[in-house]
Amino acid sequence: MLEREQIIRALSRLSDLLKERNAAGEVCLLGGTAMVLGFKARPSTKDIDAIFAPAGLIRELAAIVQQEQNLPENWINDSAKGFISAQHETVVGDLPQFENLRLTMPTPAYLLAMKCIASRIFANDPDRGDVADIRFLIEHMHLRSSDEALSIVRRYYPPEQIPVRAQFVIEDIFAQLREKP
Repeated sequence: MLEREQIIRALSRLSDLLKERNAAGEVCLLGGTAMVLGFKARPSTKDIDAIFAPAGLIRELAAIVQQEQNLPENWINDSAKGFISAQHETVVGDLPQFENLRLTMPTPAYLLAMKCIASRIFANDPDRGDVADIRFLIEHMHLRSSDEALSIVRRYYPPEQIPVRAQFVIEDIFAQLREKP
């Protein structure tokens, strides 16, 4: 797992390497990394899911950072790019910024929609997967109903891309929130 300070150290080094090449980069942090750095909603994430440019150069320099800092292979990757919406909306928010590396993340509404589309569930570990992040974002955005949350998801993705489990996850979260004292 990559913790907040480890992520910041790795991205800072990536910025330094970009500077050495007289280049600048941009990384849009997705998923767990946005939850860790942008919202401070949890302490760590498995890897840095992101979309980035210039992609080839960042991959090359990320391999150097991986070796220097003993990070897992593919510590930064674009494997979540399949969840990118045509309505891609990003913000800088409270993300750290570096001299040669600009960080962005999805808006809270867009991140909620992305998390709902993925809606990974681990029955034996409710804090793992997307459910805890979805719940955090629902509370962060002060949403009042599952219909309100689902209308946000539909703003970013067509109905045929929204898995049925996303609706179940959202309804279950609101049922738990109603039971909360």
